[in-house]
Amino acid sequence: MPARESSSVVQIGEWVVHPELDSISRGAETQKLEPRAMRLLMCLADSAGEVVSVDRLLTGVWAGVVVGSASVYEAVSQLRKILGDVDPQPTYIVTVPRKGYRLIASVHRGATTEAAKRRKTETRRRVWVVVGALLILALVAAYILIDRGKLPGHETTVTGVVVSDKSIAVLPFVDMSEKKDQEYFADGMAEEIIDLLVKIPELKVIARTSSFYFKGKQVTVQEIAKTLGVGHVLEGSVRRVGSTIRVTAELVRTSSGADLWSQTFDRDVTDIFKVQDEIAAAVVGKLKLKVLSGQEFESADRSANPEAYYQFLLGRQIGRNGNLEDSRRALAAFRKATQLDPVYAAAYAGVAMYETNVAEYTNDTAGYERARAEAERALALAPQLAMGYRVRSYVKIDSLDLAGAFADAKKAMDLAPGDARVQNDYGVVLSQFGRMQEAIAAMERSIEIDPLAADAWVNLGHYLTAVKNFPAARRAFERSLAITPNSDATHVGLGTLELLEGNLQDALAEFQKDSDEVYRQAGEAKVEHSRGHEQESKRVLDALIAQHGENSPYAIAGVYAWRGERDKALEWLERSYTRRDSDISGIKRDPLLTGLQSDPRYRALLKRLNLPE
Repeated sequence: MPARESSSVVQIGEWVVHPELDSISRGAETQKLEPRAMRLLMCLADSAGEVVSVDRLLTGVWAGVVVGSASVYEAVSQLRKILGDVDPQPTYIVTVPRKGYRLIASVHRGATTEAAKRRKTETRRRVWVVVGALLILALVAAYILIDRGKLPGHETTVTGVVVSDKSIAVLPFVDMSEKKDQEYFADGMAEEIIDLLVKIPELKVIARTSSFYFKGKQVTVQEIAKTLGVGHVLEGSVRRVGSTIRVTAELVRTSSGADLWSQTFDRDVTDIFKVQDEIAAAVVGKLKLKVLSGQEFESADRSANPEAYYQFLLGRQIGRNGNLEDSRRALAAFRKATQLDPVYAAAYAGVAMYETNVAEYTNDTAGYERARAEAERALALAPQLAMGYRVRSYVKIDSLDLAGAFADAKKAMDLAPGDARVQNDYGVVLSQFGRMQEAIAAMERSIEIDPLAADAWVNLGHYLTAVKNFPAARRAFERSLAITPNSDATHVGLGTLELLEGNLQDALAEFQKDSDEVYRQAGEAKVEHSRGHEQESKRVLDALIAQHGENSPYAIAGVYAWRGERDKALEWLERSYTRRDSDISGIKRDPLLTGLQSDPRYRALLKRLNLPE
């Protein structure tokens, strides 16, 4: 029989159980349970002391899903570990051979222990945290829907939002390994499946940034669907023991919460790519999608050496932290992957990416040359590798080869138009060439695929500011802050917008929220000039030059341009070009430099950058 729904606290042994929150607590310790694990626990609790057969558990916990007894065994095993059961003398769940399972711990409903009382207070706090998170998500969703409207081809409704039936979000897979040390592998599994599904032309696949936004958050499938506008969600788990892996995957229709498909794969680690392919193929089959003639589910992010692949995934996971130390650790992991597999194209692209990142942090010009060589090697090994062109485009921007950067970004876009990162990059290079309406369109396409990517909203805000669509630019910046409240880039963008609109106090407040001293000081100097405080503006500008003149000449040029000192502005722009300050690549989209555009020296600089006048 199905597990009984209950909103009351249940005491099971030492644990206080909150079915409605999918959580259990013991003293100060709290554990989250997956919804299915909670249903399993409550099904056993409803028949405490009795033997509950496998068939009965399948009916009560896996209703409507085609799975076998192995799924029950796996779920019970994981539940035992969470509860603290230790063989051979369990205190919670015992196995009755060939019959089923029995809960032997005491069960008291409506628990009134001191622990339960404390838990009620904590529950209220958590509920308000969840409510606050959902309000933020709803705000972001509302922003997205206002601009997007009802797109053609939408077929179903989830919580009042029209979504496409041929759309999916792949959530981060859960690391079920005993030591919880395989998170990078579980995340990599989900990301690889995203990369496979992106190749299906008629399927809308939400990008990683947005799908992984919900990692660790207490959000329902319906809330995810409402925020991302998807008809389906794929979720799963990974458990690795030595050379074997167990992967479970489940495809859910968001409108009803029904499972369309689920399967457990027990394989050797060398078969991991086959598992990814089978999961992607199952999704395509269940959603009745068309696959291009001759198309195979195969990613370039693959290696015949499993350890090289794990190093690749580890490097990708570490590198997302964004700081210098983690960039170096990521670089080391990618290098190790290439040592283990000398023909691993995607790993060479990873080396190029983080050589560039480290070079930016350390001003190591030789690092850019190493990065370019690694990107070239990746493309020599895999000429159709979109990531290789993306990375080489970054390197070319840093070396101010903007025409080359544009060509590579365009090639990546042609190879992977469904990749939000590729659309974002293409929008960036379009903006560098002053093709602002095309850049805005590319960024909007990126956001449609990746609606919770704060950097895409920031870029869109900058481009809308450049074309003087200030109301839309403000909305874009506000959406970015709704996702990432402490985004420096967003505060700079809003500060510039307020400055252009003459809201000087608000502009100053935004600039002062920036943790980067360069942009904070540059913003303050501009605001003080607009206030008529020339001495204060000069004082801040002088401090900026003294502290950062060597490495940030473009920011200084912007201050002089805003102050109307044309000669000084052009002098510092020349320094920016000479010192290969990559910020100068945005010269065509910078609304603060409009006063320089008629100057022959400005036009000559554009020519040297291979940019149109």
